[in-house]
Amino acid sequence: MNATNPLRIVLAEDHALVRVGLVTILNAEPDLRVVAEAETGSQAIALYRQHQPDILLVDLLMPELSGVEITEAVRREFPRARIVLLTGSDTNEDIYRALKAGAQAYLWKSIRPLELVQALRDVAAGRRVVPAAVAQRLAERLPQSDLTARELDVLRRIVRGLANKEIAADLRLSEATVKTHVANILAKLDVEDRTQAATAALQRGIVRRAE
Repeated sequence: MNATNPLRIVLAEDHALVRVGLVTILNAEPDLRVVAEAETGSQAIALYRQHQPDILLVDLLMPELSGVEITEAVRREFPRARIVLLTGSDTNEDIYRALKAGAQAYLWKSIRPLELVQALRDVAAGRRVVPAAVAQRLAERLPQSDLTARELDVLRRIVRGLANKEIAADLRLSEATVKTHVANILAKLDVEDRTQAATAALQRGIVRRAE
């Protein structure tokens, strides 16, 4: 791409000051142009659909939908979409989910402007950008920690402090089934009890406290 045919970017960032800063940095480059700005997850998807840009640059923590959910939704509709996640989160699980969802880059907000610009150019050229520090975090992720959807449902309720009986009633499962799920969760997270499971879930970004 060049100044006469710049890379078109849709930016999804809910914090106005951060968004203004990013737009200023990107539009200062002759071969980059922000064509639309989203403040929510649903807006990001709608604006991508409308503009079909070269790159979607999205914050991981967005209102309505997370950056991972935005990535999944856009990639379902546009399998060749190029998506870059920019975030302050360095949890192993967030990185894993983002790349599994189809993001081509996972960048921390502490990145230098010139590095961000180069990363966008690299992604536009078809390359995946995973900085060494991000790759190290990903390598530290326990390979057995993939949880099923139902195990995630149970884990969210463990984090909320619900007992097995309460989880069973909430999910309309038998208490015995819940106990089986809890045992599987402990094994997959390599922890010994529910308290450790809740702590690990929050520290690794598997579950967020507000869920």
